[in-house]
Amino acid sequence: MGSEMTSADLRVSIGPLKLKNPVMTASGTFGYAKEFEPYVNLHHLGAVVVKGISLEPRPGNPPPRIVETSCGMLNAIGLENVGVERFISEKMVSLQEVNVPVIVNILGDTLDDYREIAARLADVKGIAGIEVNISCPNVKKGGVAFGTVPGMAAAVTAAVKESSSVPVIVKLSPNVTDITEIARAVEDGGADGVSLINTLIGMAIDHRSRRPQLANVIGGLSGPAIKPVALRMVYQVAKAVSIPVIGIGGIESTEDVLEFLLAGATAVQIGTANFVNPRASEEAVAGLASYVAEQKLESIREIIGGLIIP
Repeated sequence: MGSEMTSADLRVSIGPLKLKNPVMTASGTFGYAKEFEPYVNLHHLGAVVVKGISLEPRPGNPPPRIVETSCGMLNAIGLENVGVERFISEKMVSLQEVNVPVIVNILGDTLDDYREIAARLADVKGIAGIEVNISCPNVKKGGVAFGTVPGMAAAVTAAVKESSSVPVIVKLSPNVTDITEIARAVEDGGADGVSLINTLIGMAIDHRSRRPQLANVIGGLSGPAIKPVALRMVYQVAKAVSIPVIGIGGIESTEDVLEFLLAGATAVQIGTANFVNPRASEEAVAGLASYVAEQKLESIREIIGGLIIP
């Protein structure tokens, strides 16, 4: 893992954000990053994306809130987090010691929530970027998710950009009719990049008790089961926008990363795989370095969008 990882050119850029390699961790699967230090050399990663942060602390949903499924898992955590003030005073203080870009995922119920969180994070040392979760329901619009209406998605993006001092990435929901329409809207709103996909909506039932397996009834499906859907959407969005695309969904290995890069992703995020193999992200970086050497590439950037259509 040593010499190849340092000599291969794995550098990529998400707008103004420069990464040493294209492998990030996905929000909600890596805690606040420091929890994984016993297992992963965080310095080897392109970036870490911390779990979603809201204006006020959230307790999340009651258990059970995680269910294993075929080739994946359902979660209904309910966006549990410490809130922006504790995140700044506690979590970011320790993350400032980590020599890796930290991207903060943010969420809100209103436009003002998003704007306020971005403003509070604007001058915090160590934050390299903001990822905006637009899968949240807008309480002022009757619970319609920001990410399902182009105008609302663009408005959230513009509000965060206006208050932010770092690059802004918008995380897209797959639970829409046409994801390219939403992608173009957030690009128009000023996004520096898009990440996709967030989880698909699903549910699980215990036939013995005749009850849902999640207390929340429905939850977000992630893991290898959603990879074909994610690949298709990344491919479509990469062709529809000019800003960088970050691929998410069922990525477990170097081979998976390469597929997303070929489909047009500039970078990727590894999520559910972290629960199975805490070192999955670091191993993927090492695999990319080996691939660049074996293929005699000058840079991993050579294969981005390089899918050959017969």
